Amino acid sequence: MITALDHVQLAAPPHTEPALRTYYGEVLGMTELPKPAALAANGGLWFARGPVQLHLGIDPDFHPSRKAHPGLRVVGIEAIAARLARHGAEVVWDEKLPGHRRFYSEDPVGNRLEFLEPLG
Repeated sequence: MITALDHVQLAAPPHTEPALRTYYGEVLGMTELPKPAALAANGGLWFARGPVQLHLGIDPDFHPSRKAHPGLRVVGIEAIAARLARHGAEVVWDEKLPGHRRFYSEDPVGNRLEFLEPLG
């Protein structure tokens, strides 16, 4: 029986950890988690905010997905969109999901991210 989603892993090209650390850590306000030593040798980064974890694994043949993405539930979606825009990220609003405000953006390596906030 599945009881929860433990984490989402996204891929990233080699040597992009500094840009990803800035984006996920400083811009999105997530906390970087230490990777177990056996996994740290592979590169990449792990981040968390509350119970939400995002893992970024290094893939030498990286190609960002144009459709697949994590959906990140947020509070204060307007402020998050403004913060991303101030840091140069494109914000594309989408009003097609009933009962939610949402937008799409991309991290520095092109991973698609959905940010959504329930209405009411």
